[in-house]
Amino acid sequence: MGDSSNRYDFVVVGAGSAGCVLANRLSKDPANRVLLIEAGGRDNNPWLHIPVGYFKTMHNPKTDWCYLTQPDPGINSRQLQWPRGKVLGGSSALNGLLYVRGQAEDYDRWEALGNQGWSYKDVLPYFKKSEDQERGADDYHGVNGLQKVSDLRLRRPIADHFINAAINLGIPYNPDCNGKSQEGVGYFQQTAYKGFRCSTSKSFLRPAKHRSNLDVLTDSHVTKILFENKTAIGVSIYKKGTEHPIYASKEVILSSGAIGSPQLLQLSGVGPAALLNSLDIPVIQDLPGVGENLQDHLQVRLVFKTSERTLNDELNSLMKRALVGLEYLLKRTGPLTLAASQVAIFTKSSPELERPDIQFHMQPLSADKPGDGVHPFSAFTSSVCQLRPYSRGSIKIISRDPFAHPIIQPCYLSDKRDQKIIVNAIKLARRIANTSPLSEFILGEYVPGTNYQTDEELLSAARQFSQTIYHPTSTCKMGVDEMAVVNPRLQVYGVENLRVVDASIMPEIASGNTNAPTIMIAEKASDMILEDHAHAKC
Repeated sequence: MGDSSNRYDFVVVGAGSAGCVLANRLSKDPANRVLLIEAGGRDNNPWLHIPVGYFKTMHNPKTDWCYLTQPDPGINSRQLQWPRGKVLGGSSALNGLLYVRGQAEDYDRWEALGNQGWSYKDVLPYFKKSEDQERGADDYHGVNGLQKVSDLRLRRPIADHFINAAINLGIPYNPDCNGKSQEGVGYFQQTAYKGFRCSTSKSFLRPAKHRSNLDVLTDSHVTKILFENKTAIGVSIYKKGTEHPIYASKEVILSSGAIGSPQLLQLSGVGPAALLNSLDIPVIQDLPGVGENLQDHLQVRLVFKTSERTLNDELNSLMKRALVGLEYLLKRTGPLTLAASQVAIFTKSSPELERPDIQFHMQPLSADKPGDGVHPFSAFTSSVCQLRPYSRGSIKIISRDPFAHPIIQPCYLSDKRDQKIIVNAIKLARRIANTSPLSEFILGEYVPGTNYQTDEELLSAARQFSQTIYHPTSTCKMGVDEMAVVNPRLQVYGVENLRVVDASIMPEIASGNTNAPTIMIAEKASDMILEDHAHAKC
């Protein structure tokens, strides 16, 4: 099976939010020889370490896979860009830095679906384990973890007006959406420290890189999983124009995300037999759920012009941007420390609901889309998404070419229940804008505009003015039904020595931003993997 230079105990594919955690935890025992493989490069670009750097790293082929969805009927046949990190740290190196765990009920629901050991009481210790919380430890937070979590270093008056308007509308103030209850309005926290982004590469991989039993390969594209009969024995990688095998004596672990993991499984003969047969890929294991059950958070972005100055005014000239840069250089504060949003609201689209089903991301600036320049007027953005969409999409390869992007079909708003919720969410966004003290600073609704009024018109606006929040999940779902891909220990059904550990295993998307849950999944998976192999020795 090759010489010792290409033989490891564990081979982890993908150095992203999950992969860097796995590399750290599995290599802590010097008896384990671990290899972490990343298709992208090292995280040397300075913009990867400045919080607002996602404006430079998203849609940049040097750091981003630059995926594009298929034309989607649910959003007027538009195609959306789906950035995914292609660099050490993966999407944690170019995401919006927001630290949100989801709701306790999410994880209790995972367990109710047959996933023993994934209830909230089971996963909370892993959230705490990974966390180094700036505010200190309590029943819900830890301070001894590797992942820095801190308060924002930027506050603007328009954000305070937004918070107070929500409170006046009856939404409770909640300074900690990751504490006892998620519901309410308050400032986000972010995965940053003293003005610098803390990707999982910085937080988990960097402290472990000196270990002699951990190797990291960058610029190395995994083309397929290698099998002997139905046992995964390694992977094939393409690097510097040549392809060669790397072997794993214990496990191959896929941490390539909700797009990359199902793609690699399908390329390797694990997936829907009909799809594999149509592409002349030998079927190792017929698993119809591979690539199915795709879920994402779709946001409708409302933009309101204001009389109150916003970040638009601070960023709309070369001189002002230079001052912003100087502030960051001298103090590590100001707009360059901006997370994707400042204010979160978790609330209900209808009063009869038991728990929040929509989330707001409020930004004290506005642009046509992330990465574009800000508008030449004072304005803020009030984005709202449905937390637990009913619509389901899919990821499917189109050829045997491992470098060809798969077909991404989100099927946004294909379920009528989602359509009703998003209409109610837009109505609530407008009610907040029309509530004091925020209403006193509103000059008008710029997007989508007041010409959209009826429910039918608001649904039309949602179809036209919506964007992804970059939270694809669930394409290799954990479960016990016929569409499940992995069992509750994240082992792929029907084969041996192969696991998936990333956001793709979520049976249902978490109620919020997905980076923190993905880190938790990797923390829990690391313990399960080490447990399983400790038992195997006995």
